[in-house]
Amino acid sequence: MKLGSAMLLGVVFTMAMSVAEARPPNVIVIFCDNLGYGDIEPFGSTLHRTPHLNRMAKEGRKFTHFCVTAGVCTPSRASLMTGCYAQRIGMHTNPRDGQVLRPISPYGLHPDEVTIAEALKQQGYATAIIGKWHLGDQPEFLPTRQGFNLFNGIPYSDDMTQAVGQRIGERLRGSEWPPLPLMENETVIEAPVDRNELTQMYTQRALQFIDEHRDGPFFLYLPQAMPGSTSAPFASEAFRGKSRNGPWGDAIEELDWSTGQLLGKLVELDIDEQTLVIWTSDNGAPISGKPGDLSRGSNLPLHGRGYTTAEGAFRVPTIMWWPGSIPADTTCDELATTMDILPTCANLAKATLPDDRIIDGKDIRPLIMGEPNATSPHEAFYYYQTDQLQAVRSGPWKLFVPLSSFTQHPHLTKADLPRDGELTPPLLFNVVKDIACEQNVADQHPHIVDRLLTLADAARQDLGDRNHPGSNQRPPGQTSDPQAQTTP
Repeated sequence: MKLGSAMLLGVVFTMAMSVAEARPPNVIVIFCDNLGYGDIEPFGSTLHRTPHLNRMAKEGRKFTHFCVTAGVCTPSRASLMTGCYAQRIGMHTNPRDGQVLRPISPYGLHPDEVTIAEALKQQGYATAIIGKWHLGDQPEFLPTRQGFNLFNGIPYSDDMTQAVGQRIGERLRGSEWPPLPLMENETVIEAPVDRNELTQMYTQRALQFIDEHRDGPFFLYLPQAMPGSTSAPFASEAFRGKSRNGPWGDAIEELDWSTGQLLGKLVELDIDEQTLVIWTSDNGAPISGKPGDLSRGSNLPLHGRGYTTAEGAFRVPTIMWWPGSIPADTTCDELATTMDILPTCANLAKATLPDDRIIDGKDIRPLIMGEPNATSPHEAFYYYQTDQLQAVRSGPWKLFVPLSSFTQHPHLTKADLPRDGELTPPLLFNVVKDIACEQNVADQHPHIVDRLLTLADAARQDLGDRNHPGSNQRPPGQTSDPQAQTTP
């Protein structure tokens, strides 16, 4: 008797869950920097060659509605690490740096917050971050104080160099910024580090870590520096000038090579079926803004650029790979977020999360494993620009709420700038059917607008809104006497 497709999927899911429960899996999270939705072949790029990501998608599962919680570095990374909106944990903005931490900042991720590394470490995981941290460069905020056994990388963005600091001058203590430091745990081992070699260095160090901890379990967080936070991405000599899209393409094709190296190592060591690999980006590409110019990345077919609350900023290309557990060559179209990685990994490892605080992420194992009829666990998802709530999503609907401020609104032009005392009209899009957000259907669905406005009000009470703190926000970490990470 032949099994029906739904029954077959159920059998596969049950088998996958039993495998997952037999042994806590190794976890690798590869977190690219500023890489857009349309920058890799599995998500539609015809410009960049990404054969290893093609393989990863063929053997794994694509997530087409996977969102970060901010369109920019620091708050996005804070959410990934803690399973919380950045607004929840005070990492969305601060009086000194704004929304992105700079060198010698007095702010950082609060030591009392619980990270993925801390949750998994309690279950015997070896933990490492190899790459860009960007959650505070002072000793009390470094990864080694947040559950990581190993930190090898840079404490902030690769474009926050001494030369940039000199141009900034006294603002943000720019004149004191040190040469870009490569750190091993809490010690600077090289400065300035060669930005062209970051992908190569991170890859080799990651392979070494996997080799050393092949008997597992281990958690490897690999926040890559590329394609980068600057207008001139970097690549090693082997990849420089080889793509069809200048430095941006070179950097992406080297990232693809790096991913292939890691997957190959897992297969070589025969631990691929014991390892969950998550590949994604911290936010969408900044894009050049000129039609047809992809030299600063592509978020197509989504609307908008990084650093805003457009879909092109928040929705990122995501692939998950776990041979024998994740159904191969499949796609998940349900809403999921980087906040979900913490509770999901904690449950896979049978780790206990604290019950004295709100954690916004959800366990998305049914989505990852391809459970039949699995749906998003999120009733609502919120899009903030620093401390301003700009949009809310529920199901297929995304509502841009009325604003009295024009700041960074991705769907308004200068002609839409409201007069004093006026609000912009609500904008409603079906982001499943209208992927480019071209049809505002607010007038056709007033009941949906009202429902999402009610959800927005709940977010304002909980997470705050401009000039109005939320009732469940927690403070960031802060130190009184920040010092530069000095040369070795």
